[in-house]
Parts: sequence; C-alpha cells; structure tokens
Amino acid sequence: MGAAGLSSTQACIDSIERLIAFPTVSRNPNSDLLAHVEAWLDRHGVASTILWNEDRSKGNLWATIGPTDVPGVILSGHSDVVPVDGQDWSSDPFVARIADGKLYGRGACDMKGFVGIVLAAVPELTQRKLLAPIHIAISYDEELGCTGVRSLIDRISAMPVKPALCIVGEPTLMQVVLGHKGGGLFRAIVTGSSAHSSLAPQAANAIEAAADLITFIRELSREQSACGHHDHAYDVPHSTLSVTTISGGAALNIIPEHCEFGFDIRSLPEVDAPALIRRIRDHAETQLLPAMRRVAPHASIVIEPVAEFVGLSTDAEHPAVTFVKRLAGRNDHAKVAYGTEAGLFSTNAGVPSVVCGPGSIEQAHKPDEFLAIAEIDRCRQFLGRLADALEQEAPQWA
Repeated sequence: MGAAGLSSTQACIDSIERLIAFPTVSRNPNSDLLAHVEAWLDRHGVASTILWNEDRSKGNLWATIGPTDVPGVILSGHSDVVPVDGQDWSSDPFVARIADGKLYGRGACDMKGFVGIVLAAVPELTQRKLLAPIHIAISYDEELGCTGVRSLIDRISAMPVKPALCIVGEPTLMQVVLGHKGGGLFRAIVTGSSAHSSLAPQAANAIEAAADLITFIRELSREQSACGHHDHAYDVPHSTLSVTTISGGAALNIIPEHCEFGFDIRSLPEVDAPALIRRIRDHAETQLLPAMRRVAPHASIVIEPVAEFVGLSTDAEHPAVTFVKRLAGRNDHAKVAYGTEAGLFSTNAGVPSVVCGPGSIEQAHKPDEFLAIAEIDRCRQFLGRLADALEQEAPQWA
C-alpha cells in the first residue's frame, strides 16, 4: 500500500479542492476551514483540538492518529494564503481547476496541497497498526510572519511525550530541506514637521529622512553580499535586507510630516540579525535625527518589529534526516532563503524538523498558482512510506 500511496490521486485532488474553496487569506478567519477539517477527522474517528485566538476567528488544529505514549511524527501545514488582490488570474482563484496536468488555485502549492493530501490519507491511516503516532498540525497566520502557530508550539513544548520529528510540508519538490534563514519584518515610522513647500528649510522632511535611512539599509544589504558570511548551500548565499513598502506625504506642495516604510531581513544562522537592527537604529539616532530636531524638536524615527521568525539548521547527520530522505526516495538535501514554521518547531519546541512538501516555491504567491498532479502523487507515496515505516517500528532516535 505504501508504494502506491495512502489514497487515490482523485481523493487527494478532491481534498485539496475543498480546502481551496475556503478563502483563508491571512486577513480572514480560518474558522470555517477548521470546522470542515474537524468534521472530516471526526467522521473517521480522529479527535482533534483547536487552539483559538482571542476572538475565536482563527485557530490551530492538532490531531493524533495512533498511540500517544511514544514519540511520533508531526505533519505540519498552514491554513492561510496570501491575497489575490491586484493579481491577474485566468479564473476564480478560490475555485480549483485542473488543466495540463496541474491543479490551479490560491494555496494549491502554498500550502493547501500538502494539507489536503494529508487529510485524504486519514481514512487509511486510521486502519494502520502504527507503532508511533502521526500528528496533524494546521496553523494560521504563517504568511504574517509565523505568528499564529506559537500557541501550538507552546502546547507541544509541554507535551509529556514530545514528537520525534516534524515535517513541514512547504513546497520543496519533495526534496528534504535542512536549513532556512531567519529574520523578521519591520516597520519604520518617521515623524518630522510640515510646511508649505516654499518654506522647505523650516520643516523636517519625513520622506527625505526615510530615504536616507532606506539608503543605509540598502548599503547594509550590499555589505552582507560583498563581505558578510556566505553559505553556498542556500540559493541566496548571504543575508539580505529589503525595503518592501512605503507611504507618506499629503500633497505635492506640502513638506511631509510623516513617512512610514517596511523592510525585511533574511539572515543566515551565523549572522546576528539583532545587531543589524541596532545599526539601523543607531544610524537614525546619530546621523538623521540631530538635523531633523534642529527644526522640529519633536521629530522621531521609530523602528518596530512586525513579525520575527526563527531560522532552521538541522544537522545533516541527524537520524531523523536519514529517515525522511528514505521516505522521499532521494539522498540530497538543500537549504532555502525563505522562512517556514520549521524553525519554531525545532528551536522553540525542541523537535527535530525538516521541510519537505509537494510543489515548487516558484509557484507560490503568484497568479495562477498551481500544483502539478505528479507532485501530488509523489507526496501521497511519501506518506504511504511513512505509514509503512511506523508500522514496522517507532522512531529510534527520540
């Protein structure tokens, strides 16, 4: 059964299509999707727990198949997807369609595909005589900086029998990923003073100050590329800093009092990301604010974290890695520049973690996002081999 997968290709497609139909853009609730998953699990005799946020609009789901007194394997995925606003889709992004051997829809690749394949496997998994459990973890707000999963991480940390392995099914073309960058999303709020543009020297121009700070951030990024730590196992081998959003100004003839911009840091494990933030703050305090405050004593530059995510660095020699490579049917591994929840499972929960899932990150977040049917088949076969392995023995490294 394992070589063929735990469920048919069509069952996986149907499962993914049902998930895509829930428009769980990060700004929206995921409660309807969780109700659907909870009912599906209940129908097959699997109890689940939902850890809700404060207003019960979003939650993390946790379910276990198999014994609970031995270390098992977490299959983890997030329920939220990125927005479709302003994207040119060929069809409704929340109505899945099949064409040219691909399943199209928002989240098909990132990452309702993996979650749907796992859920399609549930009927068969419940019939297996597993010697170690398979845990299903479905999180929220991953696309907002891995903020939602943290309550679930806390729960796992407190478990009397901690899982032996976490497989985060982000799209890797079913290659085992051992490392990814950490980093964070930050907001810079620049406050100066306004005046008629004919009186420019009498005002502290917030946009110009922001532009100076943006230039400094760009130079820091170039410094990392030129002489910072490099790890060529990553597709982008150095740390990066990128300015990603900006707003400010009221009119063409008014010196702007306010400007706000966002920036992103993706750092290698060997790089001290907080030190980079300290350098940015120091530049603002020592190089920009003194001149601004000569004409606007109340001027300020505030840099605040929006989200911070933990990098992943799993030892290639760890037996959990050997185990997952055997399931994937390949001996290679990689490191990636994007972040996932795997860093939190590894660092905060203390569970050895890898990233391995169907599809390519190149399709994520784009219009006409898709998951190849061939990738669905590879993933369901992977899960079949996982069930076979756990019927033979529990993980021996835990």
